[in-house]
Amino acid sequence: MSPHPSQPGRRTLVLGGARSGKSAFAESLVAGGPVRYLATAIPDPADTDFAARIAAHRDRRPAGWTVVEAADPARVLRDPHPHATLVDDIGTWLTARLDARQAWDAPRGTVAPDTDALVTAVAEYDGRLVVVTPEVGLGVIPATRSGRLFRDEIGSCNQDLARVCDEVFFVVAGLPLRLK
Repeated sequence: MSPHPSQPGRRTLVLGGARSGKSAFAESLVAGGPVRYLATAIPDPADTDFAARIAAHRDRRPAGWTVVEAADPARVLRDPHPHATLVDDIGTWLTARLDARQAWDAPRGTVAPDTDALVTAVAEYDGRLVVVTPEVGLGVIPATRSGRLFRDEIGSCNQDLARVCDEVFFVVAGLPLRLK
């Protein structure tokens, strides 16, 4: 089966691990036309490694794409857009929500209002939408409480997003596998 559908679903979820090729694959799904790109990362000027990753993403994007930096997709997706929208990625968005709610030491579910709003926004979005998210449940059990919290929250959010998306891909070693 070809990784690219002949009739793409309206809402596509792309999961994958770090450096799996998920962002490049997601970008290929909307290539060839105008795109609204929701970049969810909030850069830390002191983190040069992360700044280099952001720069690589910027360099790869076509110049004609409209980029919304530090985007909150739950809010931005309320506004219709005539062209494809790509959200990259839910992991950096979730980290920002955990920070905003000071939830790293709070009980699980503290960010549920945020993740519920995101899932609702995705489910109700009426245009072409591709959402990129990390899959972190395949590795070792994180040694820290914050690592386990992130893993659990992103896992629950990913399940909810997969349920409301028309198609779901899992990218491993640059190879997309259709799950739904």
